[in-house]
Amino acid sequence: MKILVTGAKGFIGKNLVSELRNRGYTDIFEFSKETNLSSLDQYCKEANFVFHLAGINRPKDQSEYMDGNYGFTSLLLEILEKHQNNCPVMISSSIQAELNNPYGFSKKAGEDILFEYSKKTGAKALVYRFPNVFGKWCKPNYNSAIATFCHNIAHGLPISINDPSVVMNLVYIDDVVEELINALNSNETSNGEFCEVSVVHSITLGQIAELIYSFKESRINRSIPNLSNHFTKKLYSTYLSYLPENQFSYELKMNIDQRGSFTEFIKTPDRGQVSVNISKPGITKGNHWHHTKNEKFLVVSGQGVIRFRKIDSDEIIEYLVSGEKLEVVDIPIGYTHNIENLGDTDMVTIMWANEYFDPEKPDTYFLEV
Repeated sequence: MKILVTGAKGFIGKNLVSELRNRGYTDIFEFSKETNLSSLDQYCKEANFVFHLAGINRPKDQSEYMDGNYGFTSLLLEILEKHQNNCPVMISSSIQAELNNPYGFSKKAGEDILFEYSKKTGAKALVYRFPNVFGKWCKPNYNSAIATFCHNIAHGLPISINDPSVVMNLVYIDDVVEELINALNSNETSNGEFCEVSVVHSITLGQIAELIYSFKESRINRSIPNLSNHFTKKLYSTYLSYLPENQFSYELKMNIDQRGSFTEFIKTPDRGQVSVNISKPGITKGNHWHHTKNEKFLVVSGQGVIRFRKIDSDEIIEYLVSGEKLEVVDIPIGYTHNIENLGDTDMVTIMWANEYFDPEKPDTYFLEV
């Protein structure tokens, strides 16, 4: 299948082309502002499907709206008709096509001419009125509040919100691309004469800003947001794509003593805490038990032994552990336990606890194994 993508270097186009290639599509005609217009003729002659994503949304003069959104669409359809190529044509419109503004007028005009072309030629018309689209590679300080918020907050720049109670209807770029590829395979989501992305998120501007600020703070307090919320998961991924390239990494606080070190890595409100424990040769750590706090130990380097004793018993249970055979050991409640490095090199243990450490309620009681 030969696929023409106009606006191929834009936000949606770049994501779409990348995923098409991931899925094995190789005959992709990429048309952008930099492409010679003469190439469009050959592309339109050969294409089996057209994704028309090119458009104008931030012109220097308002007259450019009609030229870019209606005029270029007219040209595209004229060339397709000249070659009698009645392949399906998808067009990216906007919910603003319903509004009385220059941008909306131009988008509506582009829709109308495609519907007319479809009636005349029999070509399948797929018109998507996208709400606000967000995700990686969207240009900040342009026409996307989320891109601007993510970029500015990640770079320590201010953001401006006139009314935090304004509700945004948003679609995520991966959901958009998934829907467009479904349309390519005649499995589009229809809603009357239009098509749509089925997954839409509604949230206020104030809540969006609050979430993004929390993402920035999470690198300081070592937390991870609640990713069971689908919008939060998508927004968090988007935010990370705007990090300055010299700030991908961040330091952790290592609690170091003569025995080795203990470092908190990740804390979550609902999935507990992950830490890294390093023990020097011959060192034993632990000798305590918990009422409710439970843990998992995973030795990833070195060798040692984890010992258990039920607090009302004299029997000691031992588990030999080694980085050469990765094995998770559960630490049940009511058992005092310790871990000893039996090797001659540092032993590294990944430790998970079902709750992050609260100094006011440590639930940790010293008792020798």
